[in-house]
Amino acid sequence: MPGLLITLEGPEGAGKSTQLELLRERLADRAVEVYREPGSTRLGDRVRELLLNGEAMNPEAEMFLFMGARAELIGERILPALDRGAIVLLDRYHDSTLAYQGARGARTFWPESFPRPALTVLLRADPRLGLRRQRLAGKAPDRIESEPDDFHRRVAAEYDRLAAAEPERFLVVDADQPAEAVAERIWERVSRLLPVAAR
Repeated sequence: MPGLLITLEGPEGAGKSTQLELLRERLADRAVEVYREPGSTRLGDRVRELLLNGEAMNPEAEMFLFMGARAELIGERILPALDRGAIVLLDRYHDSTLAYQGARGARTFWPESFPRPALTVLLRADPRLGLRRQRLAGKAPDRIESEPDDFHRRVAAEYDRLAAAEPERFLVVDADQPAEAVAERIWERVSRLLPVAAR
C-alpha cells in the first residue's frame, strides 16, 4: 500500500510543531516518519543554518536554496518512506516556498519531481500574534521571523491564495482556537484518508 504525505503550513507561531506532535500521537500505531523543513538531512541542516541565520540574499537565490534542501529530503527520506507505505508528516513543505519567497517577488513554481501532498493543513493565524507568542516564550527570532509585519501579512495572503486555488488538497483551520480543537479538526480530515481498518 502506498504511503501518505501530509504537510502542515502556516505563518510564524501558528502552532505547526504542536499540531504535528499531536497528530503523530494519534497515528502512533502506524508507521509514521516526521521531518521538518529545511533540514532532516545533513545537507538540509547546513542549508537551514544559512537560510535562517545567514545574511539577506536575492529572493530567487533564497528560493532555490530551499528547493535544493527539499530535493535532498525528498530523495533521501520522503520517497523511500512513501515506498515503504509510511505516513510522512512534514513541518513545512513546498507551499512555504510558494508563500514566503512568493511574498518576496520570486518567480515561484512547483517542480514535477516534488510529490504533491495528499493533505496540506494550513493553520491560519494572525502572524503578529504568532510572532508575539514566540517572543513571550523566549524564542529568539531568526532572519525570516525578523522581517517586518508587512512581509508576514503578504505571506499570510499568499497562503490564502494557495488554499483557494486547491481547496481539495488544503484543510484551512483557525489556529486561534484551543490546540485540542484544532487537533480534532485535523484528525477528522486525516482519518478519512486512512484505510477503514486503520481508523
